[in-house]
Amino acid sequence: MMNGAQAVLESLKKEGVDVVFGYPGGAVLTLYDAVYKMKFPHVLTRHEQGAVHAADGYARATGKVGVVFATSGPGATNLITGIATACTDSVPLVCITGQVANPYIGKDSFQEADVFGITTPITKHNYLVKDVRELPRVIKEAFFIARTGRPGPVVIDVAKDVFDTKFDYAYPESVHLRGYSGEYIGDEAEIDAVVEAINHASRPMLFVGGGVIGANVSETMRSIVSRLGAPVTTTLLGLGAVAADTKGFLGFAGMHGSYAANMTIQECDLLLCIGMRFSDRVTGVVSGFAPKAKIVHFELDEAEVNKNVAADYRVLGDLRWSLPLLQAKLEQSGRAYAAENESWLEKAIDRSKEHPFSYQPDGDAIKPGALIRKISELSDEDTIAVTDVGQHQMWAAQFFDVYKPRHFLTSGGQGTMGYGLPAAMGAKIGQPDSKVVLFTGDGSIMMNCQEFATIADNDIDVKVIIIHNCILGMVGQWQRLFYNNHYSQSELKGKTDFVKMAEAFGLRGYRLTRKEELETELPKIMQTAGPALVDVWVPEDEDVLPMVPGGKRLDQMVLGGNK
Repeated sequence: MMNGAQAVLESLKKEGVDVVFGYPGGAVLTLYDAVYKMKFPHVLTRHEQGAVHAADGYARATGKVGVVFATSGPGATNLITGIATACTDSVPLVCITGQVANPYIGKDSFQEADVFGITTPITKHNYLVKDVRELPRVIKEAFFIARTGRPGPVVIDVAKDVFDTKFDYAYPESVHLRGYSGEYIGDEAEIDAVVEAINHASRPMLFVGGGVIGANVSETMRSIVSRLGAPVTTTLLGLGAVAADTKGFLGFAGMHGSYAANMTIQECDLLLCIGMRFSDRVTGVVSGFAPKAKIVHFELDEAEVNKNVAADYRVLGDLRWSLPLLQAKLEQSGRAYAAENESWLEKAIDRSKEHPFSYQPDGDAIKPGALIRKISELSDEDTIAVTDVGQHQMWAAQFFDVYKPRHFLTSGGQGTMGYGLPAAMGAKIGQPDSKVVLFTGDGSIMMNCQEFATIADNDIDVKVIIIHNCILGMVGQWQRLFYNNHYSQSELKGKTDFVKMAEAFGLRGYRLTRKEELETELPKIMQTAGPALVDVWVPEDEDVLPMVPGGKRLDQMVLGGNK
C-alpha cells in the first residue's frame, strides 16, 4: 500500500527517470513530501517555464524522456510555452501537474485551470487523473507514448486528493493502447522505388532533418551519405546528424542557410529528404522549391507527407526500420555510387568554397561570426552548443561546427526566446561530462534569467555567451531591411550590466568589447571550470546573411557582405 504521490515516484523509478525538474505549490505538496521522504533527484528551478525547458534540454541531449512537475493553475499554465516548444520539435516529455481536488474541479476553485483542455492542442496526448487506481497505468502509457513513434510531450494532470489516497500499488508490465502500437514498419516496396530513383539520378542530394537524431540513426545516415557520395545538407534541428567535416556537407539550408546548400537544392534532380517536415523557413516559396528534383520523403508521421511539399516518392515508417533497409539495399546493388557522383559532389563543394559563411571585419569591433568561430575552435567534439532564438541562433548554426548528434540544441519550430538558459542547464545535468556553451542575446537572456540562480545554487557548469547588440536583433534586422529602419520597440538601451547581474546571482561575469580579446581573454574564460557569463559587445547593425526574403526562392537569397 502507498499513496498516489509515492506511486508517482515509484513509477518514475521503474521508467528509469534519474532526475525531475520542477517547482512546488499547493496542489502538489503531497507529491513534494514524497520527493523529500524518498530522496528523489529533483532540480528546483526558479520558474515553471525554466523547469520545462530544462527537461526539454535534458531530453534532447540524452535521448531520454524529460520529466517536469508543476502545481495547479498558474504553475501548470507556466509550462505551456515549453510544452508547445517540445511538441513542435518532437521532444519526449512527461509533465505531471497538480489539479484541485475532485470535489472542487469545475467550480472556479482557487488555482484551478483546465489544464487538460489547454494542453490538448500542444501535446501528443494528455490525461486528467481523478482515481488513484488509474495512476500506474496512465504513467506507463504516458512514457510509452512520449518516447515511441514520433516523440512528443504528454501531460498528466492529477487531482490533489489522488496524491493523498492510498491504494494497492502495482505497475503494469506492458501497454495496451487501442489503435496505437508505437511500431511503424512500412512497405518495403517504397524503399525499392527509392533505390530505383537513386539509380537513375545524376544529381542526387540528401536533406537530413531532426528526425534522424530523434530516432538515433545518425550512424546509419552517415553510412548512407558515404555510400552515395552525394552532397548533403541539414535542417537547423538536423545539425549534428552528419559531422561538420563530412566531405560534401554544405551546412544547413533555408532562410539563413548556406549558399551552397540552397543552390544545390535548386539544381539537384533527386532530393532525398529524411526525417524533416519542410518548414517554411527551409523551403522558401514552396512553388519554387527544388524545381528540377524528384522529391523523396522518408517520414514517420503520415500527416507530414504532402502537407507542405508534394513528394514524388514516400517512405512511410520509422527511420529505425527504413534507413538500415535502405543502407542494405544500396550495398546489395553493387554500384559505385560515390564514383558516379564525384563530379556532381565536387561542384557542390566548389560552391561552398566560393561563398562560405563569412563576415566583414570592422576595425576593433567583435563580429558575432568571429566570436562563435573562435568558440568553436576552442571546443572539442563533445561540446554541446545550445542557443536561444534570434540572430545569435543563426550565427551559431553558421559558425559553430557540430560533429555529433544531440550536440546542437535549439528551439526550431516555435522559435522560443528564453529557451536557451534552462535548456543548457538540462543538457549539462543530462551530459555532465560534456562542455556546454549557450549562445544567447541581450533580448533572449532576459526571458528566463532567473535560472542563473538555479545554475549558481547547483554549480551547473554552463558558459553563457551573450551577444550584446543593444537591440532585439532579428526584429531589428527585419525592420531595417523591410520597414524603412522603423525600429519600433526593438531597441534596447544597453544599460543592463550583465556582469553585475551574474555576480548578483553568484556567478563569474566577464565583458569583452575588442576583437583582440577573442585571443587574449576568451580562451582563459572558456578553459576555467565552473559556470560563467560572458557579455560580448557587437555592432548593433550587423545582419545575419545570407538571407532568403519572404516569398522568394532559395536561389534568390541576399548575400550582402557574406559575398
